[in-house]
Amino acid sequence: MEGRSLLSSSFGAAAAAYAEHRPDYAQAAVRWALEPAPGPRVLDLGAGTGKLSATLVALGAEVIAVEPDPAMLTELRRALPAVRALSGSAEAIPLPDASVDVVLAGNALHWFDMAVAGPEIARVLAAGGILAGLWNVMDDRIDWVAELERVAGGAAIGRRDTLGSWRAATKDMLVPGTGLVATFGSTEQVEFPHGQRRTADSLVATLATRAGMLVMPDREREAVLGRIRAFLGSRPETARGEFTLPMLTGVLRATTWPKSSR
Repeated sequence: MEGRSLLSSSFGAAAAAYAEHRPDYAQAAVRWALEPAPGPRVLDLGAGTGKLSATLVALGAEVIAVEPDPAMLTELRRALPAVRALSGSAEAIPLPDASVDVVLAGNALHWFDMAVAGPEIARVLAAGGILAGLWNVMDDRIDWVAELERVAGGAAIGRRDTLGSWRAATKDMLVPGTGLVATFGSTEQVEFPHGQRRTADSLVATLATRAGMLVMPDREREAVLGRIRAFLGSRPETARGEFTLPMLTGVLRATTWPKSSR
């Protein structure tokens, strides 16, 4: 828990870079997450700088954003001044009971303490409400992406930042008796094609916003980023100009148990 807390609280120091360099979410993935919702009220929980909120706004949802980090919340409010953005956490959501139809978490669900956050999320959801986690992951079925993961190392890339690691991590999240399974009913997961236009420099800047990178000692971080930069400069796919970073948006969607059965 202490290690997870350190990682999850690391983003505020790089809030502006996070806002600039992190990818948005595949619209098809967000639509699928919203598909069975009983209404339009959506809570973006652990909203960060508003990457997911922006997609939700574009799709016409009624969005409330909740984010615990003050620096990330500042970036969100700057980018999306029309969105109601509140300070709060998954474990203490500043909303009334049954006040939203959907709770979405973009690259955030794995940071929640689901033993506490699961019942809290269920509390704010209306009957038949939906919880969905979305993750933007690099497609490591592509050879050069898999090699990039090896060069960068697990701490730099992150446990849920490539397709293979996301599949393994979400499998862990669905173990019977865990907070997600215990609190919610049926679960489904789907992956949607996505991509981000990058240059070698901007991909290095993107990877520098990963939690594992942010908590590294400066000398170690610079060494890892140097290896990544050298690798990207050596590959024909990435050495010259812009390229598309092959990605997917993975979605894990759960439906609440009927209120009477909890």
